[in-house]
Amino acid sequence: MKIAIIGTGNLGLSIAKGLIINNTITKLYLTKRNLSSIEEYGANKNVILTTDNSEAITNSDILIFAVQPGQFENILSSIKHLLTDKHVIISTITGFKIERIERIIGAEFPIIRSMPNTAISVGKSMTCICSNEVGKKRIDIASAIFNGLGTSIKISEENMQAATVICASGIAFWMRLIRAMTQGGVQLGFEAKEAMDMAMYTALGAATLLNENKSHPEEEIDKVTTPRGCTITGLNEMEHQGLSSSLIQGLTASFNKINEISTE
Repeated sequence: MKIAIIGTGNLGLSIAKGLIINNTITKLYLTKRNLSSIEEYGANKNVILTTDNSEAITNSDILIFAVQPGQFENILSSIKHLLTDKHVIISTITGFKIERIERIIGAEFPIIRSMPNTAISVGKSMTCICSNEVGKKRIDIASAIFNGLGTSIKISEENMQAATVICASGIAFWMRLIRAMTQGGVQLGFEAKEAMDMAMYTALGAATLLNENKSHPEEEIDKVTTPRGCTITGLNEMEHQGLSSSLIQGLTASFNKINEISTE
């Protein structure tokens, strides 16, 4: 596949790393106003670095946009004359609805809205995707790309804002929980590196149990709690301190913020 990533910032670079590692590309164009921070990727014979979006778009079939929301409309307006029926447009732009993209470039192009997270750089992203009517015939292309970089799920666009909070912002939320476990481990007597390794791999194990066993979290919790035991005592104290409610409130606050951004 000939793919262009328009805007190789943090997310764009994460996608690029995943595509390169998985050998998903025949040609990969990476665009950025200042190429100095991505120079090393130019050493790959299949990767072309450029500051010219027109060059990347003209020579690619799949266009992945990973620019800032405030830049996206101007970029679309400047390149719409270059679009042909070979192009599939994949947007990763937070809060930028498909209907808004169609107003700029037209509804005749396959437009797919995606929300990966930064774990895409290690092939572990949870990516949610949806499309316009034309894009339904090409959405499997996006699924193939993102399934090679983790896991993807097709959802309705009306749920994309919520998915962004759970999956994209969710990376930061889980990082904070792992950090808290690490801090607790230090307080219990471990060195910081030891505590972080224990927290990190325990979190990975918990997620793997749910995925492999296709079980519910409470089912797995029941396996490690005993009457009057240390696990149930710790869980109950966390709930008394508001663990679940604070997490839900945080998700809700992020959801309200993303809805606010999308109307600006």
